[in-house]
Amino acid sequence: MESFWIQTAIGAIKALTFVCDVITFPVYLVLQRPWETRQQSRRVKAAVVVDKSAEKFKFPEDDPEAKPVSNDKQMVQYRSVDPPREIHVKMLQANIDTLEKMLKYVSKIYSNQRCLGTRQILSEEDETQPNGRVFKKYKMGEYKWKTFAEVDKSANSFGCGLRKLGQQPKQNIVLFAETRSEWMVAAHGCFKQNMPIVTVYATLGDEGVCHCINETEVSTIITSHELLPKFKNLLSQIPKVNTIIVMEDQLKPTDTTGFKEGVQVYKFQEVIKLGEQNACEGVAPEPQDDAIIMYTSGSTGTPKGVQLSHQNCIATMKGFCDMVKINSDDVLLGFLPLAHVFELLAESVCLLNGVPIGYSTPLTLIDSSSKIMKGSRGDAAVLKPTCMTAVPLILDRISKGINTQVNSNSPFKKALFQFMYNYKVRWTNRGYKTPLVDKLIFKKVAKLMGGRVRLIMSGGAPLSSDTHEQIKICLCVEVIQGYGLTETTSAATVMDAKDMQYGRVGAPLTVTDIKLVNWEEGNYRVTNKPHPQGEIIIGGDSVSKGYYKLPGKTEEEFFDEDGKRWFKTGDIGEVHSDGVLKIIGKTLI
Repeated sequence: MESFWIQTAIGAIKALTFVCDVITFPVYLVLQRPWETRQQSRRVKAAVVVDKSAEKFKFPEDDPEAKPVSNDKQMVQYRSVDPPREIHVKMLQANIDTLEKMLKYVSKIYSNQRCLGTRQILSEEDETQPNGRVFKKYKMGEYKWKTFAEVDKSANSFGCGLRKLGQQPKQNIVLFAETRSEWMVAAHGCFKQNMPIVTVYATLGDEGVCHCINETEVSTIITSHELLPKFKNLLSQIPKVNTIIVMEDQLKPTDTTGFKEGVQVYKFQEVIKLGEQNACEGVAPEPQDDAIIMYTSGSTGTPKGVQLSHQNCIATMKGFCDMVKINSDDVLLGFLPLAHVFELLAESVCLLNGVPIGYSTPLTLIDSSSKIMKGSRGDAAVLKPTCMTAVPLILDRISKGINTQVNSNSPFKKALFQFMYNYKVRWTNRGYKTPLVDKLIFKKVAKLMGGRVRLIMSGGAPLSSDTHEQIKICLCVEVIQGYGLTETTSAATVMDAKDMQYGRVGAPLTVTDIKLVNWEEGNYRVTNKPHPQGEIIIGGDSVSKGYYKLPGKTEEEFFDEDGKRWFKTGDIGEVHSDGVLKIIGKTLI
């Protein structure tokens, strides 16, 4: 009987929405112009390169048999058909070719605007749970901000402090800490003195951490209060280290005693003060100099250090600026590991565009996060970001949370939600927006992240079509995913924001070319129908010079051709008629 009444009620709602659709359809048709949305989604975004010297293209839908660069049917090469946008052009005009020049440039333009923000922790208190258990929770304050000018000054002072402690230009230095504003200040302090930073995941095991430190022969480590105790046991395995700089905790004092004899431990602010008292000239890096030696996560073996030059980083930033629209009121929520190239370059693009970055952690992100005291607000609710980065694992968890919340409702609410979800999907796929349904149903879900998020950028791995659709529909945001690797400084392809299809990773950036090369063992060939298929090879200024101290592995996976650096990804893809790439497998089985 209950099922009958639910079906009857949903039927009545369907009838009502049908009547409303009929009445409002002409208005929405005129105001939203959905045919333009569909045209933008279908537009060709990349084309086959048929003449390298003249840089001529063939558009696949005009001539499916267009001959690629090689005439042996072994390879096909694609390039973006879009021109550089405003920020890209400004970077060229201002000759911004290193990260040191980038911060100097933006600190003058956005001098007194908010740059890096840290949420204040007022106290840590015991909170008794309904089951009687007691947990430590944070009483949180507001965000405290540094302006662009203040960040630039702190970075200058930190770099000079490092020089005073004996660190030299072109001498590697390890950055081993969680994502926070001091991480970015430290990195740019090193860039200003042409010191390559060695980034190591905070979650990496002891053996991997020692490998990264010993291979790069560093004498100085920058770490955090939380990770500092680890080194009491590790220092015996990393004999060249004689200096540790620790980013302080907001509440707890940092114990700097008990370390191996001969190792000096300094607090982060002490190094900045030391630099203020001993000002020095910067050592400007060249574009080809190493900016970062970024170690991989080690999930498939011993971590490899990828050498990323300033030129690599700047190229990726140009490409990202050409693909992602930045608004003047944007705010980024930063919480992914900065040791991951995607997060580091996304935040660098925000700095380049004057977008403030507020930092968070998974423990304090939303109101229900594990360290947020009852009655306090999570970081997202206070910051009210408009943009955030994510990896598919996080978006899958959000999707699972939405499903769990929906399934815990009454049968009627579940049925109503499912109807409204399908309703929005149907109209969205036709190029329409559904403002009334968003306000009544989905905006409540969006308020979990502060209510202003308009854009989620996903990278690190392919995002499933189901998760992509659900996040976009339920959170009322644009979700764009990209494809890239540490070896390509995160640059390869990025979705067009107007693309209405799911399961694809976008067209080549304006700074990269994509090749598909036959992989005969798996029957993936560029002559396959309906779409060319093959191993993905990425070329352009964003491609790394290679792996640190691994010449054999570098020669195996990197090569130079036609004035470009290329990387063999080991991924299998297919390119659709609009020039958009889809990942369909790997060559390594």
